Formats: sequence, structure tokens, C-alpha cells
Amino acid sequence: ASDADDNLAFLELHSRVVVKPVDGEQGNGVAVDLETIEQVQQAIETARGFDSRVLLESFHEGLDLRIVVIGFEVVAAAIRRPAQVIGDGLHRVDQLIEAQSRRRQAATQGESRIPLDGETLRAVQAAGFEYDSIVPTGQIVNVRRTANLHTGGCLEDVTDILHPVLADAAVRAARALDIPVVGLDLMVVAA
Repeated sequence: ASDADDNLAFLELHSRVVVKPVDGEQGNGVAVDLETIEQVQQAIETARGFDSRVLLESFHEGLDLRIVVIGFEVVAAAIRRPAQVIGDGLHRVDQLIEAQSRRRQAATQGESRIPLDGETLRAVQAAGFEYDSIVPTGQIVNVRRTANLHTGGCLEDVTDILHPVLADAAVRAARALDIPVVGLDLMVVAA
């Protein structure tokens, strides 16, 4: 991320962008699917709270697939899904998020919690709700756009159904990088 004019030009070129700190972890400071310059500038300020260097990338729809390669063999693959809540017709969105966070924290020894921050609010609003909205019974609301476990995301193990082309690509990438233990993240249409 450089000056506002360059950021605007990048946004106009790609229509939808991702903003992230260059040196970050656990999804901190990452904002995805930004469509306005105001969203981009706000996300840059947030990302700078984690690293003064900020990266803009084009946004692509798809499933967030992580493939783990050890000894140049695929040992695991998982689809990472963003945090979501399911409406019960009684509780507000923020209450559903807090309840889901308590469950996730208990299951992960405190490692996973859905933050009530600007990114969560943006996802909730994109789904047509506010924090004080009552979600109809059974309706699923994605409350994050990134799939990091530390912000409430969950994993779906797809190791046994991983397409051979994806497995081969992961092994070839690990060999090309000469890294025998690596986790590779891909955006895919199917595992």
C-alpha cells in the first residue's frame, strides 16, 4: 500500500481487493473483499497496527485450502471456513457471536475467538444484519470473511478427497522452494 492515488488505481483495476500486513500471523489485520476506497484506506490503517508495511492483493472467490507437505509428501489437507453463527430467532447477532466464541474458546483452550471488530461488523452487515439484529431460526450468517482459526474459523479435513492435481502441485511447489515441511494456502473451486 502506497499513496491514496495508487491504492485507488489498484482498486479500480481489480474491483475487489485484500489488505494485509506484510509480516502478520493468525489473520490479524487482514481485510478481504474490499470494494470501496474508504474500506481500503480503513483496512490499511488497521493493518498498519500490525506492520508498517501493508500489502494489497486482488481478491478471488473460492475455498481456502491448506495443504501440508512433509518430506515432499502431502500429509494433510483442509478447507478453512470463516466463522459463522446460526440464528435461533431469539438472540441478537452479537449474542450468537459471543456464545459461539465461548464454545470455540472451550474447544481450543482459548486459542479461537470471534472478535467483535470492524471486520466482523462488515461481514455481518454484508449479510444484511447488524449486531442487534435477530437472525431467523436456522439461517447461517458468515460473521468473518477470513477463515483463520484464531478468529473463529473452522477446518474441514479433505485429505482423503484431495484432487491428485492439487496434491501434485503442492509437492512440486515444496520441491521448487526446497522446503521439506510447508503449509501451502490455495484458493480453489473444489478440493
